[in-house]
Amino acid sequence: MSDKDPVQGPVGEDARIRALDERLKNLREREEVRNQPKAGVEADENYRIGNRVLSELLGGIAGGLFLGWLIDHFAGTSPWGLLGMMFFGIFIAFRNIIRITNRRPD
Repeated sequence: MSDKDPVQGPVGEDARIRALDERLKNLREREEVRNQPKAGVEADENYRIGNRVLSELLGGIAGGLFLGWLIDHFAGTSPWGLLGMMFFGIFIAFRNIIRITNRRPD
């Protein structure tokens, strides 16, 4: 046995570390590309349709509530005009949403 430790050349170790660094760098780049949001024409169109559906639903309910409140205020039919017009607004909102979803894509 000798007192000297076997000397390993740094060349073999550096080459493996460099190869590993390159592989990690390539994997990180691929992961960044894979995780980037894809904002295309389809995403924009779906976003617009979703916003339109939401506005139809909220607008139908709010419009029905407002018209019902007006009817109750002037006719004195306390909750019935409000309730009736609110349900009518919900019905109209769902009818419009069904029309939007039944459209064929271009």
